[in-house]
Amino acid sequence: MSGGRVELGIGAGWYEREHQSYGIPFPSRGERFDRLEEQLEILTGFWATEIGQTFNYDGRYYRITESPALPKPHQMPGPPIIIGGRGAKRTPQLAAQYATEYDVPFKGVSEATLLFKRVAEACERFGRAARGRAPLVFSAGVVVACGRSDADVRRRAEPLHEQSALPPEDPVIGPPSLLVDRIGELAAVGATRFHLRIPDMTDLDHIELSASEVLPQLA
Repeated sequence: MSGGRVELGIGAGWYEREHQSYGIPFPSRGERFDRLEEQLEILTGFWATEIGQTFNYDGRYYRITESPALPKPHQMPGPPIIIGGRGAKRTPQLAAQYATEYDVPFKGVSEATLLFKRVAEACERFGRAARGRAPLVFSAGVVVACGRSDADVRRRAEPLHEQSALPPEDPVIGPPSLLVDRIGELAAVGATRFHLRIPDMTDLDHIELSASEVLPQLA
């Protein structure tokens, strides 16, 4: 339906209350990562199975028997897989093996530098280049509260001061030039793609501000 613009972001889960709200089991962190690894093996196995063939899988948590692995994705060999997070071991390993993109979630430059380094080292250990895999895209999420005036900035930053279940973040609060600087700093440590999160998704002027005042400076 999207014409091949689907991207799959997948993770092990982290917010227990959200799982409880929707009746989704929340086992130990180790089991969640084990399940995630099997899920990635199955997804990529489905996508790699040729039409007319079947896919089988016998894991600890999931068993697939003679699946036709249909329907097939528009993208070949499959949609880009995005894996993000701050994990020190399993996250870099899974990103190196399965991901198209690794994303640092809304952190500052120093932490992004460390996380990118861990994943790059995991790619070396896995032999990603030797296996013919494309280089991993490094991306970074940035929380944004920018404005043309101080009043705009204060209004847009107000929701960021509310108590949240999210881990501590490093937002950009101020004029658009600060966002340009942050993107430049993250690009200098390896990021080539950026996911901007604004507090109010109905604030279209905030999006327009980024398009008119930030984007032209990135060329």
